[in-house]
Amino acid sequence: MRRLSHFGALAGLAVAALAFGGCSDGGEEVRADGPEEETRLRPDPRRPELRPAPIGASFLGQEAPPAVGRPSGRTIGPRMDPNETPGRWPFYWTRAVYSGAGRGWYGGRGGGSWATDYPKGDRQFLVVLKRLVGIHAYDWENAVRLDDPLIRRFPVLYAVEVGRMDLSEPEVEGLRSYLDAGGFLIVDDFWGSREWAQFEWNMARVFPDLPIVDLPLDHELFSAYYDIEEILQVPNINNGARGGPTYERDGYVPFVRGIFDEKGRLMVVVNWNTDLGDAWEWAESPYYPLVYSTYAYEMGTNMIVYAMSH
Repeated sequence: MRRLSHFGALAGLAVAALAFGGCSDGGEEVRADGPEEETRLRPDPRRPELRPAPIGASFLGQEAPPAVGRPSGRTIGPRMDPNETPGRWPFYWTRAVYSGAGRGWYGGRGGGSWATDYPKGDRQFLVVLKRLVGIHAYDWENAVRLDDPLIRRFPVLYAVEVGRMDLSEPEVEGLRSYLDAGGFLIVDDFWGSREWAQFEWNMARVFPDLPIVDLPLDHELFSAYYDIEEILQVPNINNGARGGPTYERDGYVPFVRGIFDEKGRLMVVVNWNTDLGDAWEWAESPYYPLVYSTYAYEMGTNMIVYAMSH
């Protein structure tokens, strides 16, 4: 089992700080999840000593996404490289766009819950993922609707805030078809019993006969790249920066659950009562605890490596 040194994880996170400098793509206003709905993190400008230079930034500067090729426009849909040749980009980190309530942010304007932490979290995750595993991935975000026929072009989907999901019938059919064809869905950032019930109801429409089960720590997912021996509860940026609490609503205990098909293939990984996406988005912040961002990147890496190798 390959396991990078602790500095390897630190160095990867330093790339994110170098590439994005802690700024949201949509401007200064950012979405910070928490019990108070939408808030802003306001670091104290009188404490500049809390903003050290990123570790290894100069050494890893070449890992930042190139300025050339950055997608333009605010349209939702596949953002494949228009100059792509077969096999050039075998992996796109793809955000699932679904119907539902909520106030996520997309390009600095209101969107659905699907857009929480988008696109900064996606871009930052890609930078570190490419550094850690050397995957040949497209550098930018890729948001695709569940009912888009092109969804099968992308082997992994990432869906957040699914406690506010309300799938249309075409989306139900699209997601079922995608997963039956071999797709892999990662679910993250939803909290408590009410949001669980909403997510469970939607997934029962997709697969009425398939249960959602707990994944034991001896499952291959937890050793696909890093050895993960404990499921941590990853807090949102505000709770993490102020030292807690790590939970939201009645989501006191974190879970990693899954849905398997009839042949035993893991199709869906569910991270409940935790927020990996905020740790990816804010890993460069000196206010966000390293223990959570390190776990989030390790867990994210494991899910991608597992999905792409099964």
